[in-house]
Amino acid sequence: MSQPPPPPNEPPKGFGAPQEPAPGSPQSPSAGDPEPSGPGAPQDPPAQGPGAPQDPPAQGFGAPQDPPAQGFGAPQDAPAQGFGAPQDPPAQGFGAPQDPPAGGFGPPTPPPAAAGPGYGYPQTPPPAAPQQPYGYPQTPPPGQPGYGYPGQPQAPYGAPGQPQAPYGYGYPQPPTMPMQPQAQQTGGGRKVNSQLLIIVAAVVAVALIVGVGVLYSQNSKDDKHNTGATSGATGGKDGGKGGDGKGDGGEKAPANTDSTLLFQLPAPAVPKGITSVATVGSWFTDKVYAKTGNAEINGYDPDTGAKTWTLKLPGPVCQASRHTSERNRSAIIYEPAMPTKAQPSHGCTQLAAIDLDAGAKLWTRTIKSGDQEINLDNVTISGNTVAAGSTGGGGAFDISTGKALWAPKTGDSCYDSGYGGGEKLVAVRKCGEYGSTRQLHIQTIDPKSGKVISEYKMSPGIEYASVVSTDPLVVAADVGDSAGDGSGISDFFSIDNKTGKLRAKISAPGETYAAKCDGITRIEFCKSLAVGNDKLYVPTEEHEGAGDYSRTNEIVAFDLATGKQTGQRADAGDGYSITPLRMDGTSLIAYKRPPYDKGGQIVSIDGTSFKETKLMENPATQSTRDAESSMLPDYAEILYSDGRLYMSQIYADKPTSATDKAYLAIAFGTK
Repeated sequence: MSQPPPPPNEPPKGFGAPQEPAPGSPQSPSAGDPEPSGPGAPQDPPAQGPGAPQDPPAQGFGAPQDPPAQGFGAPQDAPAQGFGAPQDPPAQGFGAPQDPPAGGFGPPTPPPAAAGPGYGYPQTPPPAAPQQPYGYPQTPPPGQPGYGYPGQPQAPYGAPGQPQAPYGYGYPQPPTMPMQPQAQQTGGGRKVNSQLLIIVAAVVAVALIVGVGVLYSQNSKDDKHNTGATSGATGGKDGGKGGDGKGDGGEKAPANTDSTLLFQLPAPAVPKGITSVATVGSWFTDKVYAKTGNAEINGYDPDTGAKTWTLKLPGPVCQASRHTSERNRSAIIYEPAMPTKAQPSHGCTQLAAIDLDAGAKLWTRTIKSGDQEINLDNVTISGNTVAAGSTGGGGAFDISTGKALWAPKTGDSCYDSGYGGGEKLVAVRKCGEYGSTRQLHIQTIDPKSGKVISEYKMSPGIEYASVVSTDPLVVAADVGDSAGDGSGISDFFSIDNKTGKLRAKISAPGETYAAKCDGITRIEFCKSLAVGNDKLYVPTEEHEGAGDYSRTNEIVAFDLATGKQTGQRADAGDGYSITPLRMDGTSLIAYKRPPYDKGGQIVSIDGTSFKETKLMENPATQSTRDAESSMLPDYAEILYSDGRLYMSQIYADKPTSATDKAYLAIAFGTK
């Protein structure tokens, strides 16, 4: 994709323009799927072909890198070329693929530094992608992405290497749930490979020393108030309720759609010796807006931002479920101790359930393979079941009591890589070795018993799949590494979750559509997507608008029964970029990223007519625009409900100066 020309009448200086990539910032490694060197152990992916992994960095795997000088999300000074002038990409291109980790999977990566909204915003290219610590797998783009594709950001010291569960200071750790001994067999079911677990356990021990990358989660029709619906947040009071594409939605346009700034939460202090901390997780209920801070979760008054409770944890949160139960309970994974420069990760081994209204931790559990605690990659909720998974094993627990419900059965060459939750519970089960013999089984399972209800077997050779929606069941995959843009999506699969039969396959070329999934470890981490009305809603990539140097895009709909476009199209408007957030009954809720001189918008799109109704427009003042533009939909957690919009960061970085203002979250309201 070619770069746009500079804007007319550009001034020689200014604020908010994009910056040059940080000098010497290596690219983040692309994640392969480590495979075993023996039965069940991880294998290296093939080195040939587009998107093949590259050699490791000279510093060695796991060497922590510094984030950009001014930190993630800080508004930057403009270059001499003027506002919005595009910058040169790094030599290897944004997100150039690197070697996959040998030490097991880690959590998601922090966002790149966000430039302020200078002249020509939002057409500015993203900054260069700093390197992830070795050990964090990323979706390997088969080729260099085009202009405007964000590079993979760097994982700083203090970012959890694997997902972990909440745990209070001085709170006694409950007994772990042991995994059964394993034996080699054939067959399916809730099973995990014994030798794989043994090898993974050894890898985990090394990973605790080396340290790995970090975290983040995201969207669903089930998560009206949950962590960042389609933008990578967690959840809230209605979870997926009202977002099933059935009946009337609850969001109505107010008499005055102009919003006011409700509050801003300052970024938490970053401990000495590290440059950034993970803050993944945000939820919204009738009583509270909850947001993860530095090794804690805080509850705030939804309208004033006054703190109402604090839940202390011994280490950073690695992953947070984007779903909540009917009683406003959710689940997290966290580290058992704080990272240090000497030991940047203690492993994401702790799984916990939290009561969002009370600000209390209900229980904490760990899962073991032999004597080794397993690093957990993902966590989700379906009904009253908390399910956590990883390449090393997993398990399911009652959200209220912490009682163990089931675990993947032992004995064959298959293992559950993770789960998608919400209305149903879906497992992505990997069978066979890496490469042409690998086959993914998409299984709808009973949340309480783990019994397989239906199963769809994907074509051999597909390495990763992401659960976009569990009801109706939609799965995304990059078939043959053909997406070409690092999105992890070349095709969507519409599956009947009662029979396990394929309803339709939807082609979604990476150069055309802007959705993104990470099925490597975060099974239900898909952004810029929504499912409802038996349709899939996807944004197009940005393209030239009607005005000089403007950019825009659209949302289109696919029929899940036929796989064909319905012909419905919602235009962002010149200078705006539109992103689906979630369903609201039969309507679609979307966020519009604004041009440089306006505030963002929340709109409702009618599921039948595709008529657009504006629900909110944010202030266009410079300071407010700067704060809003630092929380881009690609990386921020975005929650909208009942006339309130919450945008929050998934990382907090160390300030670069005494005057540097960094925010953890920002809230807008129309009432």
